[in-house]
Amino acid sequence: MKRIVLLILTNLAVMIVLSIVVSVLGVNRYLTANGLNLGMLLAFSAVMGFGGAFISLAMSKTMAKWSTGARVIESASTSSEFWLVETVGRLARNAGLAIPEVAIYEGEPNAFATGASKNNSLVAVSTGLLQSMSREEAEAVLAHEVSHIANGDMVTLTLIQGVVNTFVFFLARVVGYLVDNLLRKDEESSASSGPGLAYTITVFACDIVFGILASMIVMYFSRQREFRADAGAARLLGSPRPMIAALQRLSGMSPEPLPSNMASAGIAGKSGVMGLFATHPSIEERVAALAATATPVTH
Repeated sequence: MKRIVLLILTNLAVMIVLSIVVSVLGVNRYLTANGLNLGMLLAFSAVMGFGGAFISLAMSKTMAKWSTGARVIESASTSSEFWLVETVGRLARNAGLAIPEVAIYEGEPNAFATGASKNNSLVAVSTGLLQSMSREEAEAVLAHEVSHIANGDMVTLTLIQGVVNTFVFFLARVVGYLVDNLLRKDEESSASSGPGLAYTITVFACDIVFGILASMIVMYFSRQREFRADAGAARLLGSPRPMIAALQRLSGMSPEPLPSNMASAGIAGKSGVMGLFATHPSIEERVAALAATATPVTH
């Protein structure tokens, strides 16, 4: 319940801020007496599409800590915490990164990386993962998360989200305008009287339909970045075998779902029948991709 309330309040706050911004900039006045101002509409769509994505990115570390209850390890108090901080630090240095914040949270096996940039990031691990994996397997998971940071995956996915959001806002309103004009073509002065009910209904329906299609595109890129992070972990560790072992261990567990706004950040996520909407490839696909890199090619 806490996660849901937090997500709703955050999204509401973001929408209020963006509504104020487009109002101040004047780009929300894209419906004019002469018809649809496409340039103004594109500016409105870009502010709404990229604005929401980048605000979410800027708040990602704070939201991750709030929603999971993750505690940043300021001073290691146990051998596990000391090992965790030392391992993340070593992997980050090997990847040429500033050392990220390291956090731990109570829960079933999972881990995630988030943050606004490569030098402002967080790696968090659940107590369940540390308790159920060997040190070698847990190190592979940490290498995977550090690779996400090194690859700039958080920013890349934000940019992709911003682009598809912009097109959703833009196309939904263009279609809404065309449908509204078509249904009111026999009315006099329909343009000067403003959009009708058909515009509002069509925009609402298109926002949903185009939003679903857009999420399929974003999830495709999310799945591809998992393969890259697995390969990055193999490079950091000098072998794909620890990552394969970690994934195989995960396949026998039930990783705790992360909040929906962080689902793509975890070490494992949903896949299967709804594969087009999955944040992660299946464990089998990931193991197969890593195994292929471990098998020498013969001619």
